[in-house]
Amino acid sequence: HESLSLVLAGLSTPLVLSVHTIVSFDFATSVVPGWHTTIFPPYFVAGAIFSGFAMVQTLLIVVRKVMALEDYITLGHIEAMNKVIVLTGSIVGCAYLTELFIAWYGQNPYEWYAFSQNRANLFSPYGWSYWLMMFCNVVSPQVFWARSIRRSVWWTFFLSIVINIGMWFERFVIIATTLARDYL
Repeated sequence: HESLSLVLAGLSTPLVLSVHTIVSFDFATSVVPGWHTTIFPPYFVAGAIFSGFAMVQTLLIVVRKVMALEDYITLGHIEAMNKVIVLTGSIVGCAYLTELFIAWYGQNPYEWYAFSQNRANLFSPYGWSYWLMMFCNVVSPQVFWARSIRRSVWWTFFLSIVINIGMWFERFVIIATTLARDYL
């Protein structure tokens, strides 16, 4: 089983990297404001790891309780996964800020409008979704810096749900805010 797990992990890692980078290249090579950014490939891979760990945490905690696996899936395992969530959440947050910075620094008025007015403006039609995404994906995982929360099963379950909601909103923000008012 260990040899098979190692082989499958070795096969799945390049698969995850290639799938997410190819999809992100589809966005990055377009001329649509809000998608035309080179930060997408590492941003999509980090987001996939981030949301994957959150989803595994959600399912793991349910299975741990239902099947009485507390002796096998320990608080140490949950804490280690929460540390990865803090790291990848911080990488995703850095990507969000880099995306905003590049839109400003690039001096393309359409790119800057897509970010400053369609996304980051709280009073725009979709501004609420951007800030909800930022809260769920960047702010909420930072509470795992506290050891007591990082080792709490209840907090872990709650925050994994919050992160999964935030990652859904990330996809919504990428698609809806970009296509709603692209060159207007």
